[in-house]
Amino acid sequence: MTKPLSKDLRDRLVKAVKQGMSCRAAADRFGVAASTAVKVTQRWRETGASAPRPQGGDRRSGRIEAHGDEILELVAATVDITLVEIAARLERAHGERFAPSVIWRFLDRRGQTFKKKPRTQASKSARTSPRKERHGAQRSLTSIPSASSSLTKQAPRPRWPGSMAGRRAGSDALPRSPMGIGKRSPSLAVLRSAA
Repeated sequence: MTKPLSKDLRDRLVKAVKQGMSCRAAADRFGVAASTAVKVTQRWRETGASAPRPQGGDRRSGRIEAHGDEILELVAATVDITLVEIAARLERAHGERFAPSVIWRFLDRRGQTFKKKPRTQASKSARTSPRKERHGAQRSLTSIPSASSSLTKQAPRPRWPGSMAGRRAGSDALPRSPMGIGKRSPSLAVLRSAA
């Protein structure tokens, strides 16, 4: 939002128009937009003052404030009424439409907000919806099932040909070669044939 013109510049614009200058000519003389000069002189003619109007603030809550007592009575009568239901009742009764956010801001200004909290456990890692239990089943205090999940399950042991050969064959099995799985090293074959 732009700053309003200074009081001095406004007074000089009004004075120039009073002396017979047109709004456009006064605007050119003082280096402002013609629409600004028109608005300043129009305000001076209506109110007798050239001071700017106050800027900012709430300009639209007057519509909802007109129904303030009715809204507070609805909330007092029905504690768990929703914002959408309040908006629907106002539309039926008065033909005016209000967004739920407008009603929320109205109630917030009066300290009447109420957040409905779902029944959940405090922990973010816990189950957030109630578990469907069989009648008579004992409730578990933990949300993580006792069976392991895909994240906690250990990977299966690798099985490849020759990895179990040493265990099955017993004493006459050849030791595995450091060069390859299940292959005999040439030096070991030479030693056995020599013995």
